[in-house]
Amino acid sequence: MILKKDIVTDDNPLLRKKSIDVSFPLSKEDEQIIHDLIEYLDLSQDEATAKKYDLQPGVGIAAPQIGILKKIFVVKAEDEKGILHQYALVNPKILSHSVLNSYLQYGEGCLSVKGDHPGYVKRHYKIKMKAYDYLQNKEVVLNVKGYIAIILQHEYDHLFGVLFYDHIDKNNPLTPIEGAIQI
Repeated sequence: MILKKDIVTDDNPLLRKKSIDVSFPLSKEDEQIIHDLIEYLDLSQDEATAKKYDLQPGVGIAAPQIGILKKIFVVKAEDEKGILHQYALVNPKILSHSVLNSYLQYGEGCLSVKGDHPGYVKRHYKIKMKAYDYLQNKEVVLNVKGYIAIILQHEYDHLFGVLFYDHIDKNNPLTPIEGAIQI
């Protein structure tokens, strides 16, 4: 079980490193990493369990956040229509994205980021991502928009050593992003 103490925080230079591709077939070790990440999200989203183990609730977590520089991340979140999206993605790649941008009204947060980083994070409103989805046991192409697209981009950034606050306009962090959809 991944605990709060196992989450790598942004003061650790490891989070700024690029992850490596995962080879197939998946090793037992890689499968265990995926299972651990899935378990963390499941447990962190259960209020009683999160309180019992002092887990910060999350909608996504990437392998670098537990100290493993491999291109793996897991997402479990509902979109704006209440539809649950669950993915355990290996070697994801963004194939295309919309010109239209979006941002979260209250800014982004991160399990690895301690402290306050107010500001809007400009993200693509729609993305097309290709990856192996462990939950479906096959390669998939995801066409997502809005909140789910933002989460996927956030987790994808972790695989390249990028944190959400790197995208915040330092001079005007709370100025709404012109022409972007606020979510």
